[in-house]
Amino acid sequence: MANKDKNDKPISTPLLDQINNPNDLKFLKIEDLENLSSELRSDMIDIVSKTGGHLGAGLGVVELAIAIHYVFDTPYDRLIWDVGHQAYPHKILTNRRHEMSTLRKLNGLSGFTKRTESVYDPFGAGHSSTSISAALGMAVARDKLGKNSNVIAVIGDGAMSAGMAYEAMNNAGALKTNLLVILNDNDMSIAPAVGALSNYLSNVVSSRPFNNVREIAKQMVNFFPKEIGETAKRAENLARNFLGNSEGTIFSQMGMSYLGPIDGHDVKSMVKILENLKNGPQDKPVLLHVVTEKGRGHPFSKGSHEKYHAVSQFNVVTGDTVKSTSNAPTYTNIFSETLCKIAQKDKKVLAITAAMPSGTGLNKFADKFQDRFYDVGIAEQHAVTFAAGMASEGLKPFVAIYSTFLQRAYDQIIHDVVIQKLPVRFMLDRAGFVGADGATHSGSFDLAYLCCLPNVVIMAPSDESELANMVFTSASYSNGPIFCRYPRGEGEGVELPESLEKLEIGKGRIVREGEDIAILALGTRVGTALKVADILNTNSCSITVADARFAKPIDTDLVQKLWNDHRKLIIIEEGSAGGFSSHCLHFLSSKGILNQNDKEIRCLTMPDHFQDHASQNEQLAKAGLDVNGLLKIIRDMITTLPLNNEFLVK
Repeated sequence: MANKDKNDKPISTPLLDQINNPNDLKFLKIEDLENLSSELRSDMIDIVSKTGGHLGAGLGVVELAIAIHYVFDTPYDRLIWDVGHQAYPHKILTNRRHEMSTLRKLNGLSGFTKRTESVYDPFGAGHSSTSISAALGMAVARDKLGKNSNVIAVIGDGAMSAGMAYEAMNNAGALKTNLLVILNDNDMSIAPAVGALSNYLSNVVSSRPFNNVREIAKQMVNFFPKEIGETAKRAENLARNFLGNSEGTIFSQMGMSYLGPIDGHDVKSMVKILENLKNGPQDKPVLLHVVTEKGRGHPFSKGSHEKYHAVSQFNVVTGDTVKSTSNAPTYTNIFSETLCKIAQKDKKVLAITAAMPSGTGLNKFADKFQDRFYDVGIAEQHAVTFAAGMASEGLKPFVAIYSTFLQRAYDQIIHDVVIQKLPVRFMLDRAGFVGADGATHSGSFDLAYLCCLPNVVIMAPSDESELANMVFTSASYSNGPIFCRYPRGEGEGVELPESLEKLEIGKGRIVREGEDIAILALGTRVGTALKVADILNTNSCSITVADARFAKPIDTDLVQKLWNDHRKLIIIEEGSAGGFSSHCLHFLSSKGILNQNDKEIRCLTMPDHFQDHASQNEQLAKAGLDVNGLLKIIRDMITTLPLNNEFLVK
């Protein structure tokens, strides 16, 4: 029964308020879905304005998400969203709307699909181009287990630039199993080919098999204007042109049936086509090409090249971003500005990104040096070997990739760069904890998987000034591959150097002298160690703080000096076990100087489990790598110190 206002007139309940799960969609008329799309889009904008997150991709697939859940029987039918950037509408429709205010927060909803979060998320994601492989595996499992469920993978045109997607399609075409791949193409505008005629043709073709083009033409005659319809040959030619293009696609050549392109914002047409595909017999995989507009319906007049792909909190009326209270520049910006300065003088410097020009700061480089900038798409493996080829000919390529994404190119790093000692400069953004993006994006393992490689140089700046010098050092280094890892977010607010300094490879520095205990810190944990030293100095406890600067080669003289001159030594890094501190222990052990009963050494690393999304400070605190975590370790190591909880930072 409808609610009533004070004048006893019926109040219509918003459609979205009636949807708790996909089954509730089945009770709506197809005519209601357009209004539901508008409500869902508005709801999502309001949510993300408060939480931040990936806005643009989700806005583009509102109608697609509704159509899929309206037609298919999820979660029995498996729906896999590639990456998960576009999964917010899906989450709202699958019984998580009232939890969306916790999105990307501690103990809240993940910004990506996550198996442990909902039965409607059958496969977790965070990195791109995995959906078709996972969906094909599920389809094969369905066939082996004698089930009759549908499997749908939604993949974006950007994710289709990765080789893994084509490997999966090649395998899918050979296996000839029932699988629906929906290509969400949001890079092209809705051209005349993507409209009523194309939607109609896709509906006709998907409804039942046809023996030849002429049969399809007969169906099309009724759709065309009279002057075309009277000439069957014209209809046949048009049908032949449409199908000629589709049959000649790379997807068809891989053994898949191709349909489209169709308008991804025409929810009624999509429902009809999806119903045909659901009910019709399929003896091979189908690729449905859907064209959408990324960021569709965003309320702001000012343009954005990436259509609000990822945003922080913003004012839903003005679109203005909620600004940070800190005035310190981000590490990403320092890298970008420094590289531009170097490139101005050195014409051999080039920059490579894997579909992250603004995320890595290289959009600024591209603006100034367009002929020396290369965005290779979501193809990290190619980016690394592409750079290796450049370096082999004497150029100076800088490859800027998030730490977590460089994992995808590990074989290329070893085989194509390290073994050949090629001077490729790797800039690893987002090293360490990344906050709201969670475990899939955390740069946890780069120190562990790089420090074990021979003949490499690995640097980590303690502040933005150090980063500028390390970028300059990278440009000057030519004896092999060099890596620089730096965190997400803002720097320490230190003054930047007027002139850049070339650092001595493999040499750290002591930044504060003390007697009671030594802390050897890597990267931004140096700042944490200095804060701890300030706190303990008031209690007559003097702390030596050393900045390792280099995770490899290790400054063995510095490590041995810290060990020899202090009874207690702490090594701290924002990386997993097996990284910098492990190699320091290996060095001390190989020297035979660890076996001293009156000495103690502790290594502080990320914990041996994946940490969920939260703020970066919350993640550091949970890992024990913040000021309080370090204070607690020191209190445990030096029991004579009268430290109590009053020393802990609130």
